[in-house]
Order: sequence, then C-alpha cells, then structure tokens
Amino acid sequence: MPSSTYNILVTGSHGQLGSEIKELSQSYSYSFFFTDRDTLDITNEEAIKSFIETNSINTIINCAAYTAVDKAESDEITSDLVNRKAVKKLAKISSANNIKFIHISTDYVFDGTNHIPYNEANQTNPQSVYGKTKLDGENEMIKINPANSIIIRTSWVYSSFGTNFVKTMLRLGKEKESLGVIYDQVGTPTYARDLAQAILDILPQINTTKVEIYNYSNEGVLSWYDFAKEIMKMVKINCTINPIETYQYPTPAKRPHYSLLNKSKIKKEFNLTIPYWKDSLDKALRTLGERR
Repeated sequence: MPSSTYNILVTGSHGQLGSEIKELSQSYSYSFFFTDRDTLDITNEEAIKSFIETNSINTIINCAAYTAVDKAESDEITSDLVNRKAVKKLAKISSANNIKFIHISTDYVFDGTNHIPYNEANQTNPQSVYGKTKLDGENEMIKINPANSIIIRTSWVYSSFGTNFVKTMLRLGKEKESLGVIYDQVGTPTYARDLAQAILDILPQINTTKVEIYNYSNEGVLSWYDFAKEIMKMVKINCTINPIETYQYPTPAKRPHYSLLNKSKIKKEFNLTIPYWKDSLDKALRTLGERR
C-alpha cells in the first residue's frame, strides 16, 4: 500500500473520475479532500486559497470540468469559466504554493482528421466550444507552468457512476428492439476506474520542471457501433445494433471522427500497463451488477 504525506484536493468529486478516485482512495494512505461545486467554488480564487491553507493541500487532482459538449455550444461563458478560468486559478495557486497539480483534459482538443494515433506533440485544432475551452485551460496552465504538474488527455470516458454511453446503451437496449449507433467515429473508451488507478499510482513519480502532457485511454481501437455491440453481447441484451453515419445523428457540437490516442509516453515514463478496453468493460459491467 503506497504511503506518503500527500494532502490531496480532488475537485469534481461527484463526476465519473472523481467518484472512481473516491472508491479507490481507501487503498491509499494519502489524505483526500473531495469537493464539488457546492463545497468549493473553483472559479473563486479566494475560496481556493482558503481551502488549501486550511487543509494544508500539497496536491490537486482537477476532475472538475464543464463536459456538456452540446450545451457548451450555446453556453460558452460557463464552459470558459470552468474549463479555462478555473484552471488558470488552480495553476496560479499551485505555482505560488509549490502544489503538485494534475489536470484532466480531452481528445476534443484535436480535430479528428488524423489516421494514426495522436501523440502529445500533435497539432491541436478543436472543433467545438468544449474542445476549445479545454485547450484554453491547458494553455493557461502551460503559461503559468507550475512545477510537478501534468495534463492527462483522455477519451470516451465511462464509469459505473454518472451518465455515460455504457449506461445509456444498457437502458436503451432494454427498452428498444433496435438502435442506430455511429460507426464512423473511431477511438478508444476509457474506464474511469483505470484512469483513477493510474493517477494515484503515478502520483509519487511526478517530478517535472515544466507542465508535461500525457495521453491515457484503454488499449485497442473501435467505433461507437462496435462498443454498443459488445455491451449488448456481454450483458446478453437482445437488441439489434445498426450502424449509422454521423450525419444521420446531427448534434450541435462537432465530434472528432478519429480520436485514437498514442499512450507510449505515459506507459514508458511511469512504467504503466494499460488494460484492454474489453477487459475493462467487463469489470465495469460486473460493478454495475449487469454481468456475473
């Protein structure tokens, strides 16, 4: 069991990743302080400073984000407030107080036109308000450059907590005889518990003089259609999944057609083994009580 005097502030603790960190936290001898928008307003600099001082925080894991991708298109102000301005405040305070800062970002910073997996140095070109505000948050953090801080870009996050693709498919699969699911968007799902585990395991090894960016998702490659098919198969739901194209399911925000992430850097630098997406889906479905 890892041991340290880490006093960790986890923001967005009611979200998928924050909830998974909370689930795993008892296996670590770190001191955790789990907050959400009701217990700590990360858009308020004084509130953050006060919380950090009171609780002797020396590490921040920022899981808080405005993730309503379609809603962000008509609510750029709030998306910018949470995804950029709050990150800027957290980075500034981390820099001033020598706090280790782990910030979670997204594959939406890319335009999805690649044909080989995106690495951390690839050109960003967000196509949505959500993607743009998340990239702006990354850039604010890089500009301030708190020591011992990293950005982790992830994709297609799901969990036994919150609302996500897996839980939506389970619900719809039980209600309908057939579903149309997009087959021309390709990437890899990320089981939030795997990411939470990775963050807690690499924490003591983070030792940087500048902000480093890392990619993390599960291993493998598939479309949303493939993902839905496997969910139905594993749970033995008799629902026909039909492949549809993106244009047949229009959304306010543009999604990347290709968001496969190259994870060589995080695996090499932290000696990480990343689980295959099917194995992680199996674990998640068992956690949800859908598979025995």
